[in-house]
Amino acid sequence: MWRIARQIARTGIVTEPAPTPDDALQATVERIHRDILDVLGQALAIRQVDAGSCNGCELEIHALNNPFYNLEGLGIRFVASPRHADLLLVTGPVSRHMELALRRTWEAMPEPKLVVAVGDCGCSGGIFGESYASRGRVSNVIPVDVEVAGCPPAPLEIMRGILAAVRRGTAGA
Repeated sequence: MWRIARQIARTGIVTEPAPTPDDALQATVERIHRDILDVLGQALAIRQVDAGSCNGCELEIHALNNPFYNLEGLGIRFVASPRHADLLLVTGPVSRHMELALRRTWEAMPEPKLVVAVGDCGCSGGIFGESYASRGRVSNVIPVDVEVAGCPPAPLEIMRGILAAVRRGTAGA
């Protein structure tokens, strides 16, 4: 143990310094947070479905829960059951094997149903398109309110898409 402690003392800190904060990005995130709170006024439950993606979009969605974007601090949380969800966040081209599951998930949601298609694959089918194994875009299977393009889209763009869907949902209510 002492040998390891001496090696740590000799080597010192080998990591690079933390990046400097981007004030413009932070201001944009804070503005979107305020807009979401103004529109919602309450909590939002999101059910996320991977309909056949490469998981690039999921990595960006997971970043929404980190301390920088802090969706949970706004009362926006991800839920396991579509019966508790206000918004369905779908990634990837819809594979034939996921078509029925996605449709059942959408049908299990209470009204009003909001759907956001995330990523180029969810919006247009991406490089996969429609084939014997893929239904392509999400809107080929269920109605979509907002599409967030990008491969993968940045967490900030996903937040904007969620805000746009919530605004559309509250305007129709």
